Amino acid sequence: MDLQHPTVPAQASAAAQLPPSGAAKRAPVSPQQLRRAILTGAVGSALEYYDFAIFGLASALVFSHIFFPALGTKAGLMASFGTYGAGFLARPFGGLFFGSIGDRKGRKFVLLVTIAIMGTSTTLVGFLPSGTVGAVALVLLRLLQGFGAGAEQAGASTLMAEVAPVQQRGFFAALPFVGIFGGLGLATATFSVMQHVLGEQAILAWAWRIPFLSSVLLIGVAVWIRLRLRESPAFISLEGAHAVIKSPMKTVITHARRPVLAATLMRFAEQGGSTIYTTVVIAFLGGTVAAKLGVRASGLTSIGTTGALIASMASVITTPLFGALSDRIGRIAVYRGGAIFMLLWSVPSWWMVNTGDALWVDVAMFGGLALGANSMLGAQCAHFSELFGNRYRYSGVALARELGAVLSGGIAPLLGIYLVGLSGGAFWVMGIYMATLSVITLIGVSLSTETRQRDLTELNDAVG
Repeated sequence: MDLQHPTVPAQASAAAQLPPSGAAKRAPVSPQQLRRAILTGAVGSALEYYDFAIFGLASALVFSHIFFPALGTKAGLMASFGTYGAGFLARPFGGLFFGSIGDRKGRKFVLLVTIAIMGTSTTLVGFLPSGTVGAVALVLLRLLQGFGAGAEQAGASTLMAEVAPVQQRGFFAALPFVGIFGGLGLATATFSVMQHVLGEQAILAWAWRIPFLSSVLLIGVAVWIRLRLRESPAFISLEGAHAVIKSPMKTVITHARRPVLAATLMRFAEQGGSTIYTTVVIAFLGGTVAAKLGVRASGLTSIGTTGALIASMASVITTPLFGALSDRIGRIAVYRGGAIFMLLWSVPSWWMVNTGDALWVDVAMFGGLALGANSMLGAQCAHFSELFGNRYRYSGVALARELGAVLSGGIAPLLGIYLVGLSGGAFWVMGIYMATLSVITLIGVSLSTETRQRDLTELNDAVG
């Protein structure tokens, strides 16, 4: 691919000033800074997914009653998930905006700003009044939340990949994403405890605010840790070589279309599957399955939140293990294997959910999240950073991740509930939907290439 662009310094002169590829075989930072980078990414991911998980769970359980009661049960649920999806619509814009800043000003600054935006918008949800005014404010805060989150994971994965020892990059790059499941687990545990201790009436009356207001604690911890973080060595070397470009996002769109397309498609089964197995399953249990079995919705949604909690806690272990496996056998092999597993798991897992049996629901959610979606995530954390050249890595990762998020995770709950309603509650519709996302991801994998042990100071993309 020709990268000689008016806004891009000549590759030959810049590359001559960068460290040789052999230097990348060693850990580029001290053990203390490596640990700090892991903690920084983990806490940020925990806050992001705590924010998104409590919003998703609240959309499935309470928002239709609090903000959209006049619409009725089904339309209110659709409106709730539409609000949830609005956050994903804002994410690509946040990725475009902050990703470009991250490639021009550094990773640390952006990670501080995004964590503050996400946490503040989530906390404010806890103060909203019910009804129409609250619904409008809810949408605005959700958009702001998504805007801040648009560059958070891209920054965490990029930073971690750039500071990790190259031989173990897959494992170390996946460690911050353990925070995803810490945040997801904390959110589901909070709702699960409230369901068992307080009951549905108290949750609808006032207790739904507790998870949102509590996020202020995570903000303080995250900001304190990130203030102590040092800048990425790869970005420092880029600055030293005077290879920082003025318009990284424009250059990504112009010169890095194939890696962006590959990474975007590769997110469909991972992000879509993660969202489906943690939100749509719960809504399906509380609506379609409860009506079919003639039981209370609260009992089945409680089973769903418990299943999500178990799968989330298991993912704390499985995600870095899959990252480590990608260090041994390659990123593509692990990613392709995860997508094939998800394809085969799709319809059977939804049959399990349709039974309403707690054990089968737990098995379905464990397979879909801890094994299917997060085998792909474990390989993805390092792979996406390795796909892009050093001058616009943050922008490329942010753009691809967030395009994939809005096209899969953002649409998944809304389209899923619509398809289930259209089919009269048929479980296999969601199975076919999940299988389709898996096929799209396999197409993305075919467009990518193996990137294990790639030198992250290189200026070219891995695929052209």
